[in-house]
Amino acid sequence: MRALGKSGLKVSALGLGCMGMSSGFGPPADRAEMIMVIRKAVELGITFFDTAEVYGAHHNEILVGEALEPFKGQVVIATKFGFEPDPDSGGAWMKLNSRPGHIRDVVEGSLKRLRVDSIDLLYQHRVDPEVPIEDVAGTVKTLIAEGKVKHFGLSEASVTTLRKAHAVQPITALQSEYSLWFRELEAEMIPTLEELGIGLVPFAPLGKGFLAGAVDATTTFAEGDFRNRSPRFAAEARTANQALVNIIAKAATDKGVTSAQIALAWLLAQKPWLAPIPGTRKISRLQENIAAIDVTLSIDELKALRTAAEAITVVGDRYPAEFKKMSGK
Repeated sequence: MRALGKSGLKVSALGLGCMGMSSGFGPPADRAEMIMVIRKAVELGITFFDTAEVYGAHHNEILVGEALEPFKGQVVIATKFGFEPDPDSGGAWMKLNSRPGHIRDVVEGSLKRLRVDSIDLLYQHRVDPEVPIEDVAGTVKTLIAEGKVKHFGLSEASVTTLRKAHAVQPITALQSEYSLWFRELEAEMIPTLEELGIGLVPFAPLGKGFLAGAVDATTTFAEGDFRNRSPRFAAEARTANQALVNIIAKAATDKGVTSAQIALAWLLAQKPWLAPIPGTRKISRLQENIAAIDVTLSIDELKALRTAAEAITVVGDRYPAEFKKMSGK
């Protein structure tokens, strides 16, 4: 178990990101199978589950709510607000909306879909430049006072936004991408989180499968898989970025573990107040990821991995242009 900053919220050292069960990686997976995976995660000690209303347009919240209903009071469920369907994009959830009234509507819907009386951790999914962050934080503060929300978080926010929101309603956690191949947070954000006592929830800790060695230049992705549009997953980028995968694979071989376990163990060793949320649709991968908690990397091993990663220039942006427009800070 780990505490997310000074908030008092304790979660398993490794959480489970549930997005991929409903969206982002092709068609939704079989519902019954995903319920089995989620419940197996609980059995294996995971208490921290991540979802959002936008994942599959409510599909994922409904799935997570059904799967975790037998474990009320035993698990922490995080969900998010901040998007709505955009008529100009054919109804896709591409439009930012963090207006106070919309936040309230989303929370009421999420409570029903998740089958809970209060949302454990509520993130603003992306910063909405049209709504002052103080208004967003103030709305969540009221929802906390009403007992509908327990903790407030931000996702992919800037240090400036984080400080402004935290001054209105203390933030429990920031969720952002962080891994051996994306370390932007280390320059300014991680010191700020430490200063303010805010936890960190890294998503995509395995680089959407890339760091685990599950993807190479010849891999093809299913229709609807986000990686088809990500510049970082273009064939030429995958070829260039393979150098980092090879370094992780070498460390894994030397240690007698898997590449995924090395990548997760490195991340877990960075700070005691962070809890990564790798996603999977397979119980075998779930078990593999959880075993990373028992992988101990020495100071020299950690340093070697960092030095090697820093010597490599990662090719390709994380998001396509239309997604970057929605990544307000």
